[in-house]
Amino acid sequence: MVDSIEKIFRLLPRFEDIEELLQNEAEARYILKRASNYFEKSYLNGEEEEISYLVRALVDKTWERIHSGHFSSVPVTIRKIYALGCYFKIFFLLLEDTSLEQIELCGAVLDEAQLLGCTDKLYEKGNELKDALMMYLDKDAIKFTRDPLPILAPVERCIANCDIPQLDAPSITEFRTKCYEKMQPTLLLNTINHWPALTKWRDLNYLLKVAGNRTVPIEIGSNYASNEWSQQLVKLRDFLYRQFSQGNGDQEIEYLAQHELFAQIPALQADICVPDYCTVTARNEADVDIKAWLGPRDTISPMHYDPKHNLLCQVFGSKSIILASSADTENLYPHESEFLNNTSQINAAEPDFERFPLLKRVQFYKLLLQPGDCLYLPPKWWHYVRSETASFSVSFWWE
Repeated sequence: MVDSIEKIFRLLPRFEDIEELLQNEAEARYILKRASNYFEKSYLNGEEEEISYLVRALVDKTWERIHSGHFSSVPVTIRKIYALGCYFKIFFLLLEDTSLEQIELCGAVLDEAQLLGCTDKLYEKGNELKDALMMYLDKDAIKFTRDPLPILAPVERCIANCDIPQLDAPSITEFRTKCYEKMQPTLLLNTINHWPALTKWRDLNYLLKVAGNRTVPIEIGSNYASNEWSQQLVKLRDFLYRQFSQGNGDQEIEYLAQHELFAQIPALQADICVPDYCTVTARNEADVDIKAWLGPRDTISPMHYDPKHNLLCQVFGSKSIILASSADTENLYPHESEFLNNTSQINAAEPDFERFPLLKRVQFYKLLLQPGDCLYLPPKWWHYVRSETASFSVSFWWE
């Protein structure tokens, strides 16, 4: 083992670091105690094969518990145990082999720990371990890449109709009184021009270098309400090459949508910051959900609403947006299924008034979201979003 991974070993939790978490999970307590003691004693006691087997069995069993019902109902403790098991599994895999293929496998396990597990406040050095592992496992990822990706040209700002109020870099007080308290959708101009992301992320090779080795959930199909829609977990690098490389004209549309990418890849979060407007009610940044939206031209989010305050910030590219008030919910024909009950059956871009006659009562508002713009959406305001170009947006949701 090389010196760098030896140092990372020391970031693994001691049993006392995780003992409280495991107090009601006897099997996990037994296995993770043996695993933590094994590495704390410099893995010289000849039990590697047995403990490695137990750790993998724990990961598999916890995976089954996570998938036994709706993800939102899985106890956080179970997800944290899964993450811990994945961490120890990675180190046992590295003890076996450090080939590129094994490193790739370890990277996939790390992504599983973050996507299915819960790595937040796992133990004192948990974030330090996650970051160190990511750096170690990604250092050779460039060997898996192909030709360079394009640097996207900046989208020239154009004059466009906007059916809602616009404010130029409003103060927090102005935002509170004119937008938040009145529940008024508003286009905010010149509020994120200081973000490094506005220039750095147009170079898709930068995204490839920083995040290409991470596994992310991708939506396949133009919008999630269509019958052809599906999801896959893929390496971000494969998604970038399929959707943005030269000569990909026949590629089916894919969309990285509503994903907590920045918790998974902290290096990208350093290129943005939580807008101060979110602090109107959020006590701190931890109370703000940050979501990424990356895709080619013609990705669509059908008319739907979200339950929280939403600030949608456009990093590159442009999006056409159609809004409708929450007061018009009964006229917008929400789907009856539980999964889609916040989504309308209509095509807001081409409304069918014969099939959906109540649409004649709805006041629609249209705007174009351009690079550097932010759209404030109050809770339960309906919105339809279509990418006019390749696009990267970041949304901030808060109560």
